[in-house]
Amino acid sequence: MTLPHLNLEDCKRLAEDLVKPYHQNYLAMYSSVLGGVVTNPFLMTIPVDDHMVHRGDGIFEAFKCINGNIYNLRAHLERLERSARAVYLTLPASLEHITDLVVGTIRIAGARDCLIRLFVSRGPGGFTTNPYECPSSQIYIVACNPSVYPEEQSAEGVFIKSSSIPVKKSYFATIKSCNYLPNVLMKKEAVDAGVQNTVSIDENGFLGEGSTENIGLVMPNRTLKFPRFARILKGTTVTRVAELAESLVANGKLEQVVFEDITLNEAYSGAELLLFGTTFDILPAVIFDGHAIGSGRPGEIYQLLRELLTRDIESNTALHTPVFETA
Repeated sequence: MTLPHLNLEDCKRLAEDLVKPYHQNYLAMYSSVLGGVVTNPFLMTIPVDDHMVHRGDGIFEAFKCINGNIYNLRAHLERLERSARAVYLTLPASLEHITDLVVGTIRIAGARDCLIRLFVSRGPGGFTTNPYECPSSQIYIVACNPSVYPEEQSAEGVFIKSSSIPVKKSYFATIKSCNYLPNVLMKKEAVDAGVQNTVSIDENGFLGEGSTENIGLVMPNRTLKFPRFARILKGTTVTRVAELAESLVANGKLEQVVFEDITLNEAYSGAELLLFGTTFDILPAVIFDGHAIGSGRPGEIYQLLRELLTRDIESNTALHTPVFETA
């Protein structure tokens, strides 16, 4: 078998010929390897010898730009910094410079509403497990069209089930690394089972997290409980929602907001079960392992928290990083 030996000119032609339908969602990518931003999806690549590619040796964040403002960017960058320290990875730039790179990438993308995925890798340099073969860390920033979730998921709720995938050890669970194989298998498990999400359960029978979602439970006594962050990632959305929920305690809609272990039986008998994530904000889970949660419909606390978070995303200028120049 004779394989084609492609040169640079051949690759340029392929850039036009190999256009895929999903490419329309990829708006722009900054690569520190290239030293700039590309908008042709064919060029949105990472070197195959980058440790992030062949070892999962990298960290990432995902956040969104709404109406020209990046929401809660500082929280994401501070978590990126914590993840970098945890895996002994030197960030290739200061958080301020990374902010400038993100803003510049979105400007070239030209989208006032987009999802941004920021990756920091150990960098290229070889194919072994030795991190010292990589001369320097690299940063890649991708601006994509926003994720679209069916409206009925908000209106009717989603179905979830317990996952059979083992919970990560606490050291790795709290790092937002690119080694997401357990998360991928959890999502596969959900799709194969015909539900929207699965939820990890630890060896003590306590709820963990979804493949990319945090969990919250409204108890019959109107206590809002979140699992402790000992074995799960500290989500930026769930953290912000917990802060906003204190206003519901103040007006008597909730009794209290706590971070405690949650058992399966507590979840099954809860008044409301909620999912939290950057891409969809909040979703109500109405069926869990075949058990109807509360009335089996999205509840009052879900509606109130969604309104609070939507208002915060749209109007809280203290958490906005403007992208485009104002007239």
